[in-house]
Amino acid sequence: MKAPAFWDDTAARSSAALTRTLLSPLGALYAWMSAYRIATTRPAPAPAPVMCVGNLTVGGVGKTPVAATLMHRAIQKGLKPAGLSHGWGGRLDGPLRVNPKRHKASDVGDEPLLLARFAPVYVARQRPEGAKLAVHEGAELIIMDDGHQNPSLTKTLSIVVVDAVTGWGPGTIFPAGPLREPVKTGLARADAVIVMIPEPDYQPDLAWLGLAVLDIPVLTAWLAPEVAPPSGPLLAFAGIGHPDKFYHTLEAAGGTLADTASFPDHHVFTRTEIKQLTNLAQSYSATLITTEKDHVRLPGDVKDSITAWPVRAAFKNPLRLDALIDQAMDSHSNTR
Repeated sequence: MKAPAFWDDTAARSSAALTRTLLSPLGALYAWMSAYRIATTRPAPAPAPVMCVGNLTVGGVGKTPVAATLMHRAIQKGLKPAGLSHGWGGRLDGPLRVNPKRHKASDVGDEPLLLARFAPVYVARQRPEGAKLAVHEGAELIIMDDGHQNPSLTKTLSIVVVDAVTGWGPGTIFPAGPLREPVKTGLARADAVIVMIPEPDYQPDLAWLGLAVLDIPVLTAWLAPEVAPPSGPLLAFAGIGHPDKFYHTLEAAGGTLADTASFPDHHVFTRTEIKQLTNLAQSYSATLITTEKDHVRLPGDVKDSITAWPVRAAFKNPLRLDALIDQAMDSHSNTR
C-alpha cells in the first residue's frame, strides 16, 4: 500500500490532523485486537532458536536487509540459519521451502525470494509448521522476517527495526497512522532495537525515538551498496515502503538520477508499466534500475533488461549483532 498523506506528521494542512483524529477510534480497536490476540495466544514451542526481525509500523524500514545480514553473520559463525516468512503477497500457504528457480513472487512473496539467495527460506501461514520443516531439513537458527505482532511461535529474541528519519510517524495507530501497536507496548516485548540511519555518519535522535532510556541493546545500521551503481544517467523506480531511501542511497553512492518513478509497497509490475518505464528511460538515454526486492516481482521476460541494485544492512559494530546471535543460541539451549 502507499502511505496516505495524513500519516505525515510534518504536513502543514490541518486536515491531516483532523483525519487522524477521526480515524483514531478505528486505531484504538486495531490496537486492542492485536493486544488481545497476543495476550490470549499460547505460542507453540520453537524447535530451534528464533530471532524475529520485526517493526512497529506498516511499511518498509529495512527488516529484510537486516534479516539477510543476520543470515550472513550466522553462516560466518558456522551455523545453519533458515529464514521463515508468512509469504505476504504469495498464493501458497506452505509450509514449503522457497525455490528461486521454480517459485515466483506471486507464489511466495518478494521478500522470501530475496532472502532465499542467502540461505534456505520457508514460507508458512502457520509459522510453527514452517519452523518444524526448517529444523527437519537441518536449520539450527531461524530468522523470522516480520512477525513481532504474531504470537503463534515462541521467539527466542525479538528485534524491532525503526527508521531514524521517519521514526514512528505521527504516533497514531493504523489506519489513523502507520503504527501497528503503541510504541511503548511494542518495545516492551523487544530484546533489541536496530535504528536504520540514512548514512554512516548520521547521528539518530534516540530520545525522540523513545530509545534513550531503554535497558536493551540499541544498534545502528544503514543500507550499503554491494556494488557501485552503473555509470551514466539512471531512471530509478521502486515499489517499496520508502522509495526515497533507495534513490538517496543511489545518489550517495555516486549514481546520477535522470528521473524516478515510485509505486506502492509490494507493487506487482505489469508489462505495460515496464514498457512505459522503458520508453521514459530511452528518452533520457538512461539505464533502468530498481531494488533487488522489486526485481523479483518483474515479469520474467523483462528482468534481464533491468538492473537490480543490491544493498545490504551494514552495522557500525557488527560484533554486537554477533552477540545477539550468541544470546539467542545460548538462551534456547538453556530452556531445553
